Amino acid sequence: MQVYDAGKYDVIVVGAGHAGVEAGLASGRMGARTLMLTINLDMVAFMPCNPSVGGPAKGVVVREIDALGGEMGRNTDKTYVQMRMLNTGKGPAVRALRAQSDKWDYQHEMKHTIEKEPNIVLKQGLVDRLVIEDGVCKGVITNGGAKYMADAVILTTGTFSRGEIIVGELRYSSGPNNQQPSVKLSEHLEELGFILRRFKTGTPPRVKSSSIDYSKAEIQPGDENPRSFSFDTTSMVLDQLPCWLTYTNEGTHTIINENLSRSPMFTATKKGTGARYCPSIEDKIVRFSDKPRHQIFLEPEGRNTEEVYVQGLSTSLPEDVQEKMLRTIPGLENVEMMRVGYAIEYDAVMPDQLWPSLETKLIPGLFTAGQLNGTSGYEEAAGQGLMAGINACRKVQNKEPIILGRDEAYIGVLIDDLVTKGTEEPYRLLTSRAEYRLLLRHDNADLRLTEIGHEIGLISDERYARFLQKKAEIEEEIKRLQKTRIKPTEEVQSMLRDLGSAELKDGILAADFLRRPELTYEKIAQIVSRETPLSPEVAEQVEIQIKYEGYIEKSYQQVEKMKRMEDKKIPDKIDYEAIFGLATEAVEKLKKIQPLSIAQASRISGVNPADISILLVYIEQGKIAKVK
Repeated sequence: MQVYDAGKYDVIVVGAGHAGVEAGLASGRMGARTLMLTINLDMVAFMPCNPSVGGPAKGVVVREIDALGGEMGRNTDKTYVQMRMLNTGKGPAVRALRAQSDKWDYQHEMKHTIEKEPNIVLKQGLVDRLVIEDGVCKGVITNGGAKYMADAVILTTGTFSRGEIIVGELRYSSGPNNQQPSVKLSEHLEELGFILRRFKTGTPPRVKSSSIDYSKAEIQPGDENPRSFSFDTTSMVLDQLPCWLTYTNEGTHTIINENLSRSPMFTATKKGTGARYCPSIEDKIVRFSDKPRHQIFLEPEGRNTEEVYVQGLSTSLPEDVQEKMLRTIPGLENVEMMRVGYAIEYDAVMPDQLWPSLETKLIPGLFTAGQLNGTSGYEEAAGQGLMAGINACRKVQNKEPIILGRDEAYIGVLIDDLVTKGTEEPYRLLTSRAEYRLLLRHDNADLRLTEIGHEIGLISDERYARFLQKKAEIEEEIKRLQKTRIKPTEEVQSMLRDLGSAELKDGILAADFLRRPELTYEKIAQIVSRETPLSPEVAEQVEIQIKYEGYIEKSYQQVEKMKRMEDKKIPDKIDYEAIFGLATEAVEKLKKIQPLSIAQASRISGVNPADISILLVYIEQGKIAKVK
């Protein structure tokens, strides 16, 4: 193959899925001349699995992406067919927004957004190799012989990396949705010394809407007053489409059990490790054999298509079995299957080979992001892509990387988990993974991250001014309620009786009054009104910050304690083998991960508190006996 010089860029992004688009947009908007290469221009920001965005923890990530200046939230707000706030009956730490997107509108809108960016060149091309000079990544070479040079390269190849689709006994090389896979790049990464692992994910069948009897399913409408993912969004789509709920039954389970021998999940044909938190229907039936039924959601894939996504029925059973299984489910007795469900196996780079900036330890100048790093889900991919794009651009600009702390963002939790602990299965972000989840809420993502987004150049001055105004209004209203006294008037006592709340015996500060669980800011504002009513977003912040002040303060105290350990940096090129007393496993893990701080070292599996104490003594007393 003849290789030719095809141009020089600041940053090259390989792949244009959810990680790739955020990486490319961040890099380009921060001033780096950016080349985005994708196998198929028709697959930019494509949703090969569920056409939805958000949900528990994931929805907060989308808000964080937006607060930093990313695109996923804005694009979702433009293209959703349904929006719902989940867990509204629970505390603010677990509330999350979830949108059902129009699959086709989402990708077309995102592609056009990229095309309009002056600093981005979007091209179709399959990358086979990297250009490595003196151990540093300097570019890429496509299968057509085009050699593109750059100061930083970001790989976001997702499930295309040596992808194989599996449907029953059928198995063939393919990316998602029967697209061309990326094979030679995976082989090249192994040649360079990267450790890859086979992971697996799957999708359910898609069925024709007009063949569904919706009278046998329960309607799941969107919110009457939908909320937005983006803090920039000013108008919402009100013409929403419903989703529908139905269930599997004994007949469904019988068909699955009778055909387990034909499922790659339970035969020797399965190589990849699947996602524990997104199991196939076969896996659910076997693991929860005592459960008489499982939820199945029927979700429209868009406004201008008959295809319906059968959420909860992810499978790799043979096509004929999928047909039989579907027709046992209420409402689907006469259903027409339009696309067969399938599993896909693919290569993942073990993420403990990365620095927290998402630059690889093995080859400077090379970054990886998304499902290639062993994660599952569009949101996790987009969050990584955004940070990889930011840090690749900052590397080119000779600036320090942006590393989000576990107390600052779910994105920080995600990346720290990956690079510190690695993953043995496709990683899914959960609220339980965040020790400071009361601080990492859906409602306050802008308060946590807009400052950073503006500082790095992804948040405009106009948006930043609006943010500062909102922040000032919150602070002023909290101060007002902390000074305003409410007296036990008949109006107040009557309201309390109606709410089933104890009447006042004396005056009380409005802030203390608001801490009663049954009272809301809206009720308080009726008693101590302001000249200019607050926006719903500001009012929500005031209420949450006052009601949960004690819990929030405890979380901040924990953060301060951990920050003292984060501030204790570990010297570069430290020789752990020269530190007397460290356990053998600790030495091996510390050498492999190369933690940047004592706090990160303490989160490594296999490094126990005794090892951390020894490490602290050596660092604080300057007793590092030997530095290579």
